[in-house]
Amino acid sequence: MKCPFCQHSDTQVLDTRVSEEGDVIRRRRRCAQCDKRFTTYERIELTMPSVVKKNGSRTEYDPAKLRASLTLALRKRPVSAEAVDAAVHRIEEKLLSSGQREVLSGHIGELVMRELKRLDKIAYIRFASVYKSFEDVAEFQDAIAEVGRERKPSGK
Repeated sequence: MKCPFCQHSDTQVLDTRVSEEGDVIRRRRRCAQCDKRFTTYERIELTMPSVVKKNGSRTEYDPAKLRASLTLALRKRPVSAEAVDAAVHRIEEKLLSSGQREVLSGHIGELVMRELKRLDKIAYIRFASVYKSFEDVAEFQDAIAEVGRERKPSGK
């Protein structure tokens, strides 16, 4: 680590501490040449993968677009903002943990559908009808039947 005062490249670590959250390391350092002390911080730097659209173009991941898609599908449905935030967080975690530098927009759409199916079946059908571009009523009925099959028995 280079000294910020004299630019000397030999510095000594005097103290190392991990933050309470465990995601940042704080180090107190001393320059071997000018004897001045300074603090450095280390943190993980993760970047979201680029999104490859259907037409092959690439764009930066935009969390606002993800949230807007979920919110539109969930419009006038009894799902809390906290539940939407948690769904966005789960999708972003899956994208980050994949370790990929690029992800197909279709994969993100599938992740959104999976989350909507967990949150609200009606919102899932709304999103699926647009996302999958249903051509006729039969495809729509198939999607509804699929959700109906997944319902848990009520025990009656």
